[in-house]
This record gives sequence, C-alpha cells and structure tokens, in this order.
Amino acid sequence: MTDRAAAVVRETAETEIDVTLDIDGDGEATVDTGIGFFDHMLESFAKHGLFDLTVDCDGDLEIDDHHTVEDVAIVLGEAFDEALGEKRGIVRYADRKVPLDEAVAGVVVDVSGRPLFRFDGEFSQSSVGDMTSHMAKHFLRSLAMNADLTLHAEVTGENAHHEIEALFKATARTLDDATRIDERRGGDTPSTKGEL
Repeated sequence: MTDRAAAVVRETAETEIDVTLDIDGDGEATVDTGIGFFDHMLESFAKHGLFDLTVDCDGDLEIDDHHTVEDVAIVLGEAFDEALGEKRGIVRYADRKVPLDEAVAGVVVDVSGRPLFRFDGEFSQSSVGDMTSHMAKHFLRSLAMNADLTLHAEVTGENAHHEIEALFKATARTLDDATRIDERRGGDTPSTKGEL
C-alpha cells in the first residue's frame, strides 16, 4: 500500500463491513457483498479507477439490498477521505463521460471538502440481478457525502445494467483524474483558502 491508503471498519445492527483502499493501486479488487451485480460494479470501479480495493460485507440481505449498498458506499467514502488526508497537491476537479453500448454516463467531481450530490437520469429497469437500480444513485450520494465530494452525475440509456455500469466506470475515471498528484503544485493544497 502507498501513503494514500486507508482501512475502514463499520459494524452496525444492519451490516458489518471491512474496506481497504489504495488510491495509487493497479486496479486489483477482492469484493464480497452478497449481491453479485454490486460486486461486479465495485470490481469495475476499482479496475477503471486503478484503485486497489477490498470489500467484505455481511449485510441483512434477507430484508433487501438497501443497507448493504448504502453502508458500503459510506465506508468507501470514508476510506477515500482518510486516504486523501489534507488533499495536498491533488488535481481536485475532473469530469468524464463513459459510454457502454447505448448508455452514456457523465460525472463531474470537485474534491472540495463540501459534500453535495446532484443526479439527472432514470434507470430503464427497476433492478439488475439482486440490486435495485435506484440504489446506484443512492450509492453515489452516500459516497459523495462521506468522501466530502461535490459530485454531479447523469445517465441515459435503454438498459439498466449498461446505465449503472457506465455510472460506476465514469465515477471511477473521474475520481482517478481528480485525485492524481499535480507535480506543478509542489504539494500545495489546490484552494485559495489553503485547505480543503
């Protein structure tokens, strides 16, 4: 692991989660949430963001997928926030559009320290496998709120699998871009306030 890494544990009556994150990784992922499609999305997120990621979640799936998806996003957001520390030298802003067949997702991020989330779009089917489609939006909201990101996302398409996967890939690529170190900054924080 590099210096920009974190390990976060969260235990509640609804979920038990262990996450490790290395921002400067190779895209390696080991994920087990009990929701096959969600595992696939997190593996894709790691691969396309070049983040090394492990996620182990034991959630109350006998109820539904909500607590598992939400709580993993909370812990992953906390891991990003911890791994970035004072955010010195990062690029800070980024945006990406990613297509997947007929679907296109766009994500704009500011690693601002000011959490805000906006979303534009709808999912074409109500679920993909055992994951409720609207939980993809909720995942992004929870990630943004706990990583202290300003994150705007949008998606269009005809197939919810493609729409959600494009969103996860676009978010990964955007976060990879925004969290890279800009050598021209010499370690300064990218803000006129001197901190993020």
